[in-house]
Amino acid sequence: MASLKALKDRIGSVKSTQKITKAMQMVAAAKLKRAQNAAEAGRPYAQRLEKVVASLASKVTISSTTPKLLSGTGKDDVHLFVVATSDKGLAGAFNANIARLARREADKLIAQGKTVEFYTIGRKGRAVLRRLYPKQMKHAIEPGDLGKLTFDDAHEWAEDLIKRYEDGEFDVAHLFYSEFQSVLSQVPTQQQLIPVKIPEGAAEEKSSAAVEYEPDEEAILADLLPRNVAVQIFRAMRENAASEQGSKMTAMDNATRNAGDLIKRLNIEYNRKRQAAITTELVEIISGAEAL
Repeated sequence: MASLKALKDRIGSVKSTQKITKAMQMVAAAKLKRAQNAAEAGRPYAQRLEKVVASLASKVTISSTTPKLLSGTGKDDVHLFVVATSDKGLAGAFNANIARLARREADKLIAQGKTVEFYTIGRKGRAVLRRLYPKQMKHAIEPGDLGKLTFDDAHEWAEDLIKRYEDGEFDVAHLFYSEFQSVLSQVPTQQQLIPVKIPEGAAEEKSSAAVEYEPDEEAILADLLPRNVAVQIFRAMRENAASEQGSKMTAMDNATRNAGDLIKRLNIEYNRKRQAAITTELVEIISGAEAL
């Protein structure tokens, strides 16, 4: 049974932890607004670019001159999973949910006889996947603070992926990240990154505007396709930055509340033991006085 001193020390320790979690919650709240604004500001451009590329791609006849990012390799045997998480923990299920989605999709493809390899951005995702797929880890990046990443970082990673694709290292690349919806809701998301995925019915979509391309569609695609890869990666990192802070804010709020509940229980236990000790001492004093 814990002594009064041990209980008092534990109460002090939990109070110190509560101060830390409260401070971390406030820091996450301060960072969240900026990260959320950045994520929401980047969505329209990324979504519109993806639609423009899909629209152009749907009008191009695949030939020997078609960019490989559009035409594909002609196979889908090797799939590269670009799993974007963070380098830091204490963010609830943020990292685990992204890794879980990647694992689920990887197991599906492996069951179909496909080869799955992993290109991780973030230590937390790599740590989980490396334990389960040690031989399939292709490359790892430690992005640091997600809120400080720039488009140049995403462009560098996109160039590396495109080079690996053109060298024949994989046939299809999928991007995994967490889409921010609210402080309480971050949705793990999968997106085909390479080659460009043409939505069903894109070729039949009608537009009220007459469009002329100068130069032709293939020349435009040769420039837009690599840019689209970088933009989609950058968007994913912005979504992750907001999702991480939202998840961390919720996790630290829960930790602070739990610490408060634990402090209350420990105080009740401490007061009961202290009262019992005082009662015992009084009984001993009275018994001694009566013996005299």
